[in-house]
Amino acid sequence: MCRIMIGESAAAKLSAIPMSNDTVSRRISEMSSDIKEQLIHYIQISPYYALQLDESTDIAGQAQLLTYVRYVREKEIEEDILFCRPLQTRTTGEAIFNCIGLCTDGARSMTGRERGLVARVQQVAPLVQWTHCMVHREALAAKKMPPLFESVLHQAVKIINHIKARPLNSRLFGVLCQEMGSGHEQLLLHTEVRWLSRGRVLQRLYELREEVKLFLTESQTDLAKHLDDAMWLASLSYLVDIFDRLNGLNLCKSLQGRESNVLLLADRVNAFTQKIALWHGRISSGNCDMFPSLADFIADARGTDFSSLLQSAADHLSALKNQFGSYFKEDYRSFAWVRDPFLCSADELSIDMQEQLIELKSDSRLKHLFTTSPLSSFWVAMMPEYPQLCDIALKIILLFASTYLCEAGFSRLTALKTKYRNRAQIEDDLRICLSNIAPRFEDLCKAKQAHVSH
Repeated sequence: MCRIMIGESAAAKLSAIPMSNDTVSRRISEMSSDIKEQLIHYIQISPYYALQLDESTDIAGQAQLLTYVRYVREKEIEEDILFCRPLQTRTTGEAIFNCIGLCTDGARSMTGRERGLVARVQQVAPLVQWTHCMVHREALAAKKMPPLFESVLHQAVKIINHIKARPLNSRLFGVLCQEMGSGHEQLLLHTEVRWLSRGRVLQRLYELREEVKLFLTESQTDLAKHLDDAMWLASLSYLVDIFDRLNGLNLCKSLQGRESNVLLLADRVNAFTQKIALWHGRISSGNCDMFPSLADFIADARGTDFSSLLQSAADHLSALKNQFGSYFKEDYRSFAWVRDPFLCSADELSIDMQEQLIELKSDSRLKHLFTTSPLSSFWVAMMPEYPQLCDIALKIILLFASTYLCEAGFSRLTALKTKYRNRAQIEDDLRICLSNIAPRFEDLCKAKQAHVSH
């Protein structure tokens, strides 16, 4: 467990020290308390901070609320775990004094108008701006499909479950793949909760379609007929391609990842929406070269008319573009000057702030700093000279755009709280494991020595 929390090297040093379970637990609690004390101090002196919250159920059936905070520390913007608590404990809102942003998913417990978490926070801090996790919104936008593709997806899941969900079938299919020299030996299970699973599951099925067809034929199941249907396979190839594109938007360095902000992610979503419009225009004219699996399948299946499929794909892309427009309504164009104050104007700002922006643009020293520093660091550094501009810039940059950190934190929670430790309260373990703040070991040792001497 120590290796998961603090790494191999530190765990090796700790293992050489004979300590009882109680001693280890006490030391972890002391280090966690010290980190928490430092974090609260940094939050209190930060001009603003933003929160990211999500809830998940652990192996013991407890609903855990995990919260991350983004704040300004020593001219940098930092992200850190704030707490992880079972939901039966109550938290109060009195301390939320300069919170400017709250990012959650769209669950009713979070966003309900009267009893949701966001509503309760806004009772204490009315200026808090709620942002709906962009990763969650993308999953919702991609969920609705035309009947043709919905049917193909449903049938594909049935095929996979017929093989994968039955241990004997799974073993026999693995042997068949080995004998045929396939690149893979197993299919992947589709999980609705895991938003990336559709693309990966369908791609694996498409790559192993010949092996699956042979196995289903030998099993004498009606599901084998789908893999003899050229239109069904072509539809599957389109789903493989479009979900691969959606997964590309979702994955790290796109909607996921640390140190992201709403401006950056809004730009990426806007670019993806424009790509959908481009794909729609090309596929409407019979060109599907942007979807390689579909293009290759159509090229190999000569003599088959796929015009109805291409029309369904065009309808799907049109609906997908509308769905993205519905779920991503925010317009951040008025904050273009935050992205690049040296190129963009800001006519919507007051005359005083426009004058400050002109001064900033005219300073070649600051332009060099802008090109060599992260956007967040640049605006934090400008606070003493241009407080009004920085006030607006930081309020938008500090906002979390997704609940990615919470999702990553829950993965670590699953590794720490196993069936053998299902009664453990692991907030201290998580804080030491995930925090960017190091415990002040010298102060802890001095406090321990003073306690022992007394």
